[in-house]
Amino acid sequence: MDEDGLTIAEAAARSGLPESTLRYWERIGLVGRIARDESSGHRRYSRDDVALLDTLGNLRAVGLSVADMRAYLAGARQGDDAAGEQRGLFEGHARHLADEVAALELRRRYLELKVRYWSAREAGDLDKAAAVADELGPIIRRMNPKDPS
Repeated sequence: MDEDGLTIAEAAARSGLPESTLRYWERIGLVGRIARDESSGHRRYSRDDVALLDTLGNLRAVGLSVADMRAYLAGARQGDDAAGEQRGLFEGHARHLADEVAALELRRRYLELKVRYWSAREAGDLDKAAAVADELGPIIRRMNPKDPS
């Protein structure tokens, strides 16, 4: 990195993030104001700026919201005093992802059963199709639980 810092195009290429994301994160205050070249007014990203973009890119890649990224950054500024909050942030997100994985697995199972059902119908095996339909019932109920109210 040269002593004047990276251009937005260079910072985007290095971080793997689109330039529009870098501009957006600056606009909403997720990253501080980026220094500008005095003559051109173009952004110049320092090593620290690029390190922050890398961190935020990793958080974004695992699906953290902007609000959670803000919470993470606030905790990071507090250091070990915020370790419990940081742990809780990641535990909560890990649980959220586990729930999403379970929902996707249920949807995948539904699709597999539908393939088996229509394969049986295509082959004219109505008994097998009926058996698969029986397996589908519980899956459908789990995917579409009734409103308890």
